Amino acid sequence: MTWEERWHPLREEWIIVAAHRQNRPWNGEMVEREEAVLPDYAADCYLCPGNLRVSGRQNAPYDSTFVFDNDHPCVGFDAPEPMPPPGEIYRNRPAAGISRVVCYSPRHNVALAELQIEEVEKLLRVWREQYIELGRHPEINHVLTFENKGEVVGVSNPHPHCQIYATNFVFKTIETEAQVSARHLAATGHVLFQEILRAEREDGRRIIFENESAIAFLPYFARYAYECYVAPKQTHASLATFSDAELRDFAAALKALLVRYDNLWHAPFPYVMTLHQAPTDGGDHRGFHFHIEFHPPLRRPNLLKYLAGPEIGGGNFLSDTAPEEKAAELRALSGIHYKQASAAGASAANQENNR
Repeated sequence: MTWEERWHPLREEWIIVAAHRQNRPWNGEMVEREEAVLPDYAADCYLCPGNLRVSGRQNAPYDSTFVFDNDHPCVGFDAPEPMPPPGEIYRNRPAAGISRVVCYSPRHNVALAELQIEEVEKLLRVWREQYIELGRHPEINHVLTFENKGEVVGVSNPHPHCQIYATNFVFKTIETEAQVSARHLAATGHVLFQEILRAEREDGRRIIFENESAIAFLPYFARYAYECYVAPKQTHASLATFSDAELRDFAAALKALLVRYDNLWHAPFPYVMTLHQAPTDGGDHRGFHFHIEFHPPLRRPNLLKYLAGPEIGGGNFLSDTAPEEKAAELRALSGIHYKQASAAGASAANQENNR
């Protein structure tokens, strides 16, 4: 039985690791249900090509990625201004910005993990284009790209897609990360994330995948059981400055992690994915290191990581698993998606039977 505190350098907070709690008794309902068989195209899906959305607008008959302005945005440039002051010590301001949706593929039943590496690379280029375009607006200070995957995180439409919030404010986690990174660079002359990468590569136990210019790892300070980062080895504040070779390598690392996620329980793996890109507020962000973070809510197929007293009440995460153990689980898995492996096995069996 061990208790340990691990410092999270990007968030400047302590993570409590108590791995012996992973197998404690728990009475609850199964979160992961039997996997549904989805069609390639769904007539009632408002994200499939050519279909009508809730707003009455019709999707283009797209055959690759598809980007459109969200019909129900949480921010917009038409926010009422001026807003009535709340009085006393309180403050308010309009939440202005642009909200968009990015469909990964016209196929309703093909998740990000199942795309070909070339398709993942093309999606990275779309994310880059959106970051550059939206970040050029003088009113936009931050472009947040994220995917919520799985019913357990509240997704209402299974068609693989992500969202983009381009806002007049910087989301708090990115704001903290930018400040911490800038302060560390000023104090030491070193990029903070580069020191994290150096520590992870020297240890080696938590690295899931690595190629010439990209790396996927489960960090020493992980808060969730299967929390992983995918990052370039060279520091870039955003996708905007990636070379073609770096994009290809990053696509390979991203797919390698996602395939292992699905292979873990031979089921679609739920997560919240966020692209950590520097604010577009005109500040000096040389110390900011772009990366993608995955926050999976499940510790086991039937067990959520609930946020309770220590997290919500106390403000510090309590991790019920050891990062080294979970990284070893992921690293040991096949790099071939279980659906493709099953299809290949069935095809080989059919050929053998027909001989």
